[in-house]
Amino acid sequence: RVNVKTFRCSTLLLLSLLSATLVRCKKKLKIHFPRNIVRGSLRGGRPMRGGIRPPFKKTFVPRHPFDLTLAEVFFPKVAPAVDDSALTAALLKRNQDLSPTASEQTAIGNLVTKVQAVLDNLVVAPGDFNTCQLEEVRQVGSFKKGTILTGNNVADIVVILKTLPTKEAVEALSKKVEADLKTSMKTEVLTKGDQHTIQTHLRGFDVSNVQAKVRIMIATLPQNLRKLEADIHMDHKLMQNHLAAIRHTRWFEENAHHSSIKVLIRILKDLTKRFDAFSPLSAWMLDLIAHLAIMNNPSRQALPINLAFRRVFQLLSAGLFLPGSAGITDPTEPGHIRVHTAMTLEQQDLCCYTAQTLLRVLTHGGYKHILGLEGNTSIVREMSVWNGVCVSPHTAVYEKPTDKKEGDLEEDIEMIENENEDEGSEDGAE
Repeated sequence: RVNVKTFRCSTLLLLSLLSATLVRCKKKLKIHFPRNIVRGSLRGGRPMRGGIRPPFKKTFVPRHPFDLTLAEVFFPKVAPAVDDSALTAALLKRNQDLSPTASEQTAIGNLVTKVQAVLDNLVVAPGDFNTCQLEEVRQVGSFKKGTILTGNNVADIVVILKTLPTKEAVEALSKKVEADLKTSMKTEVLTKGDQHTIQTHLRGFDVSNVQAKVRIMIATLPQNLRKLEADIHMDHKLMQNHLAAIRHTRWFEENAHHSSIKVLIRILKDLTKRFDAFSPLSAWMLDLIAHLAIMNNPSRQALPINLAFRRVFQLLSAGLFLPGSAGITDPTEPGHIRVHTAMTLEQQDLCCYTAQTLLRVLTHGGYKHILGLEGNTSIVREMSVWNGVCVSPHTAVYEKPTDKKEGDLEEDIEMIENENEDEGSEDGAE
């Protein structure tokens, strides 16, 4: 048996010897021990004094905007559901008006089939064409997704090159495609409207006739992007956008193939044309917000089109695309890139308060003016009356600082420029 008193004395003696040893080492070897190691950290809950503290780093914690659909369990309805049959009928009618006609679909489909066949042949059997080597040919954009609008008969195809995309190689490829198209159509009886024209541009080249156009966008293998030179090759950012367009189309086909999503996307595209406040919203942003509004709900079933249409304005009004919001994370990019950070702070504010005004108009029965079936877009700039209720347009809240010193950090710490945004890529004509 060990005496308890003897054990305590031995422990105190050992601690004293250890403390004396530390003091001698400090004097002999000139080692500096931070004061907070020895004192101040464990006595009476006092804060540590002295010592080395890491620099304070301000972190950003995004917030989720209020979503009535997800919070419906906690906010049960006390009034009977509103009859939205008129809104549903108006939305379906507007979608029918915006959808391309059968003749437009046929014209685009025929041209895409011919161009795709020529490009696929160059991938498999290039023959004596050695200016550049084709790796892959992929359809992207609204025509591939099934969200194309009437009057915009444009289809997009991305051509991925094995070799570096020099401007001369793109020019040679356009001439080769033109020659092969003429060869393949020798046996056909062509009208004047069926004659093809080729036009090169910064993204690649276009193959068009009177009825439709196919936009060929050039890209290269990801490992070749670091080798691009501005004076010799095509723009690096455009190459990234074209590769992103392939990822966007693949994600859309896997996750957003529901017909209600395509209907809502068409209507939202029309809104971005008619309301300037929504014009900064890219086609990719519209795809994601339409998918969110219809599929992201407790039941995991597609919402009716009328509820999804209202929900889009509710989310934008609640600040879905505002600084500090969690927003919508790009599902095709690594990390946590929120798609709305591609917009400026002024554009985010304008989009939010315009959606708030239109939501009030929608609540009081002004859906025909929002859809463009009646009236005009002055409802977001002028006061309007709906069933005896006066709706005044909201005004901007954000003011850009004018006395910002050079070298200061961005006032919005979570503002990140999205380099992979597909602005003007697969849906640049819309």
